[in-house]
Amino acid sequence: MSHKAEVNRRSFLSRSAGLGAGLAAAPHFVSQRVFGANERLIMGVIGPGGRGRGLMKTFMNQGAEFAAVCDAFEANEIEALKIAGENAKAYLDYRQLLEHRGIDAVLIATPEHSHGVNLIDSVNAGKDAYCEKPMSHSIAEGVKMIKAVRAADRIVQIGMQRRSTESVHKAKQIIDDGILGNIGIVRAQWHWNIASPLNNDPLSHKLDWERFCHPARVSEFEPMKYRYWRYFWDFSGGNLTDQGTHLMDVIQWFMNAGTPREAECFGGVYEMHGAETPDVFSAIFDYGAFMATWTLVYTNRYQNGWTITFQGKNGTLILDDSGYQVFEEPWQPDSKPAIAFKGGLSSEDHIANFIDCVKTRKEPNAPVEIGHTAVCGPHLANVAYHKKRRAYLSKDATRVWT
Repeated sequence: MSHKAEVNRRSFLSRSAGLGAGLAAAPHFVSQRVFGANERLIMGVIGPGGRGRGLMKTFMNQGAEFAAVCDAFEANEIEALKIAGENAKAYLDYRQLLEHRGIDAVLIATPEHSHGVNLIDSVNAGKDAYCEKPMSHSIAEGVKMIKAVRAADRIVQIGMQRRSTESVHKAKQIIDDGILGNIGIVRAQWHWNIASPLNNDPLSHKLDWERFCHPARVSEFEPMKYRYWRYFWDFSGGNLTDQGTHLMDVIQWFMNAGTPREAECFGGVYEMHGAETPDVFSAIFDYGAFMATWTLVYTNRYQNGWTITFQGKNGTLILDDSGYQVFEEPWQPDSKPAIAFKGGLSSEDHIANFIDCVKTRKEPNAPVEIGHTAVCGPHLANVAYHKKRRAYLSKDATRVWT
């Protein structure tokens, strides 16, 4: 299967336990303007932090131009303008950036808690959008985002680059061909040894704290809350949703499954003192036909990085950042892979897919429905973690209870 293969949103929804008829309506896309063969895509960036600036460079390498930047932290604005060039304009309020009539699309790379308002306001302003993952800060917010994007008739790609990576598509073909046999469990893990007490020293530049917090409550400012926003519940679902979006999406995609029926989760802060979200956790998901686990350890680098292991009756597939390997049953300590493929992730191909879809009005590889279902399991696990009991998700992936 080509890494450029277009995701068929309708067929995806039909096998994902249904997101509900209201969310599955397929629109007819109408472009803001017709692009010439070599015409540049004019963009704005909302939230050009480290990740955002890296994506800006990739977009520009593929012919896009940035006319505007917006960030609540002065240092990010300064660095983003250096990348965008002297003709770009800086905005403190992203809603003013969206009024720029020359902008075709926006790159949204703000913290997780801002994705909902940023994306909804962007599509309502007539802009297409590339939005970093995780798409939403809650399941309810994800439902609203889908409805807004489809009502506004815009092209939206969620930054889940595995959806545009050749090695991942080839690994999926192994499972589609039935080589592993019936799969009873899939194990996702991410191991890094990066946890340490949070640095609460003063910031280097000015920060508009109220704008950064929007739409969350404006809590008492501490530099570490901005510096490590991913580790505070007001701004993130922690690494359960951040890294979990990538891995749980692959599990559901490969298994042709919808969202999990129920989840449990345990974890805690062991080394990252000052943080609220756990630096070690393990979540369990019941999909009915199979089980899945999602474990993160930021206090140890054994088997460093991310891995997804599909364990079937006839074999095992191990997918990681370098490609995949398949081992036949019965596995032995000296077993060699029966099939192997080398190949890393590709943000370049994912961005190329988005740019092409903006110009052709085709559906991108990771539309909002996929962005929503990808993070539903991690959101559900966070509910279980907070409530300290099992959490359940409705079949249409819109309602949670414990």
